Amino acid sequence: MLTHPSPDPTGPRVAPPRAQRLRAVILLAAVAVGVLGGCELRRVPDGAWRLRGLATRPRSTPAPAAATPPRVYALDAEGLARAKRRIASGDPRLQPAYDRLVREAGAALQVPPASVMDKRRIPPSGDKHDYVSMGPYWWPNPATPGGLPYVRRDGERNPEIRNDYDAPRLAAVTGAVTTLALAYYFTDDETYARRAALLLRTWFLDPATRMNPHLRYGQGIPGITQGRAAGIIETRGLVGVVDAIGMLERSASWTAADDRGMAGWLSAYLGWLRSSAIGRQERSAHNNHGTWYDAQVAALALFIGDTALARSTLEGAKTRRIAAQITTDGRQPYELARTRSLAYSVMNLEGLCRLADLARHVGVDLWSYRSPRGGSIRKALDYLAPYADPRRKWPGRQITPTEPDLLVLPLEQARLLYGDPRYDALLRRIPQDAVRSHRAQLLYPEQDSVPVASRTGS
Repeated sequence: MLTHPSPDPTGPRVAPPRAQRLRAVILLAAVAVGVLGGCELRRVPDGAWRLRGLATRPRSTPAPAAATPPRVYALDAEGLARAKRRIASGDPRLQPAYDRLVREAGAALQVPPASVMDKRRIPPSGDKHDYVSMGPYWWPNPATPGGLPYVRRDGERNPEIRNDYDAPRLAAVTGAVTTLALAYYFTDDETYARRAALLLRTWFLDPATRMNPHLRYGQGIPGITQGRAAGIIETRGLVGVVDAIGMLERSASWTAADDRGMAGWLSAYLGWLRSSAIGRQERSAHNNHGTWYDAQVAALALFIGDTALARSTLEGAKTRRIAAQITTDGRQPYELARTRSLAYSVMNLEGLCRLADLARHVGVDLWSYRSPRGGSIRKALDYLAPYADPRRKWPGRQITPTEPDLLVLPLEQARLLYGDPRYDALLRRIPQDAVRSHRAQLLYPEQDSVPVASRTGS
């Protein structure tokens, strides 16, 4: 039997949807009883207002225990609901992944509400609300007095990047928020939602602590530049934050004001990504940086209701990302040139898979797209997939160790999407504890028609 965390000590909380809460504020003097259906306005980067319909339910109705699909974009809403139903029914196949998620959510509850204001260093602008980070692979020059300008050592992370820079704090916040929101969705425990809301408010919304919505000083290089386009890779966690907000929507801890505030912040950041010189340069990147730039633009555009921008970005990914980055045999040359070529190839593949999942919402099919040269997401996966087997030696450079579950997520996705038994066989080559406890089991569960005995690792 699946076990759940202890319920919130205050008991069940009514969780009206955000559109209803918004109307409760605006129309308080006029509305005494009844239920309002309606919609919400979201601002998009060009300044227009778009109308997005939202379902509502009576204020007196408690938050449902049923597995309602959440409003997510990079994740599979129906898959999440299917996993939640199985958790409720005691499906033993999901127990290890569920237990691990609960443990990780417990750790995420301890993540402090961090802020860009926590740093002691002053950004070049003089405004501590500006985000500042340092390029991870840049080191003091041993041939010059004072070590300036810094020199690049690809794949070797300078520990200085953790010395009072904002990147580690942002990564901790976005990682914790995505874990807490997922745990809230599966457990209905308000404790997780409250903490996720606090972390989001502190980093993005509170006027005293919020980050300014730009990355002018991301991945600076001492002696060379105060900021550069490569820093935008550090906000790729926002793709998960968008889905986390969707999972928090029915929580009483997440208010209409919170939702409007995040929509405003993300809209402003999206505008900066598209209009700034740094953002335009990152868009032109040929490797994983360009892939994750598109993923951020598409996810934020979907969140604020700009489906035209999302569609154009994702349609363009066919040629700009898949065709340009993947060869006929599935190699990713821009990633293979790196000193951590396996890790970067998988990282780029995961970004392409995110794009393909986002594209489903605007009628663009990236999962089956094949370029004129024959490159495709599946080809890229098939090139990497054999190296899920720990007995296979990666032929390229990989100067740091990789985790045994490195390929579990894309293999689980491909197993469901393509129905190829080779992916099941490869998953069985990976240590089964790593497979069974992987979050992918909750994100991409079997279809309901698949019998228990056929499940990988069962």
